[in-house]
Amino acid sequence: MSNPDLKSQILNPKSNYAIIVAGGSGSRMLSVVPKQFLSLNGIPVLMHTMLAFYQSQSQPQLILVLPADFHDYWKQLCKTHNFTIPHQLINGGETRFHSVKNGLKLVPDNEQALIAVHDAVRPLTNREIIDESYQSAAKHGNAITAVKSRDSARQLKGDTSTHLNRDEIYLVQTPQTFQSAQLKKAYQQPYHTKFTDDASVVEEMGVKINLINGSYQNIKITFPEDIAIAELLLKSK
Repeated sequence: MSNPDLKSQILNPKSNYAIIVAGGSGSRMLSVVPKQFLSLNGIPVLMHTMLAFYQSQSQPQLILVLPADFHDYWKQLCKTHNFTIPHQLINGGETRFHSVKNGLKLVPDNEQALIAVHDAVRPLTNREIIDESYQSAAKHGNAITAVKSRDSARQLKGDTSTHLNRDEIYLVQTPQTFQSAQLKKAYQQPYHTKFTDDASVVEEMGVKINLINGSYQNIKITFPEDIAIAELLLKSK
């Protein structure tokens, strides 16, 4: 990176934040325990996720958004696994939108701050992507991790399906990283069901969304087989 001031800002943990959203249940996993707490190579999925950010050069301050009913359970897991990575804990909300909005309450007003929002159940995000997301957001206002679709795609409207150009289709992942002022302003908007991620909230203000390359290994733990896939990917690293 050619700009030393920008690099200094990105590598300053005082101005970097990561909101880890862990509001999911175990319904699709057919599990009583929410998927963020399931064991992956000996420790909970969520701990892998937080370690990735903690070990990045960006070293953001971590904010964990978790349903209130699971705060004590999480604290016990931290003791059991001797997990001492510093982080702040706050209650989740009714939807992902409300959970992120709660997390933003713990980010001080600072125009120089950069905020990444990440799914707790994406434990395989590599540190290079995390650092690139902060660097790109510092330059362009935001950085949305995505991968190009490997499959042919069709759009269904009513009973009619239409071919879409696969080369123009990207699958959105996290982290999604923003300059603080941009993200905080976006989350002042009223909630709408079309807000499926942070990019859609920011885009509603007319802001251009910038994509950066993600990874096909950056999978989201959703179904039982995803744990087995994640374990194989971890072993291959």
